[in-house]
Amino acid sequence: MLGVIAKLTIKPGTNADFEATMKALQAKVQADEPGNKLYALHKTADVNVYVMLERYDDEAALAAHRAAAHFKELGRKLGDYLAGRPDVQVLQEI
Repeated sequence: MLGVIAKLTIKPGTNADFEATMKALQAKVQADEPGNKLYALHKTADVNVYVMLERYDDEAALAAHRAAAHFKELGRKLGDYLAGRPDVQVLQEI
């Protein structure tokens, strides 16, 4: 199993649009990616910082996620709300 932690900092005032887009992406990931076991967005104490927790069966499942049409489409939309590049860590479960 692989775990992914993605810290996402957004532009101030874009929270509602960002969250709506992430919920749409979350629904597609959960419906269309059998190798994904967790795809959950979390708020932090900073209103402009979110953390996405993800879990995949293996590298192939993570690669399939990154290549999925819904990820590419909605990922481009998310770019409108991000204040910078996401800080992404990919971790090997033990």
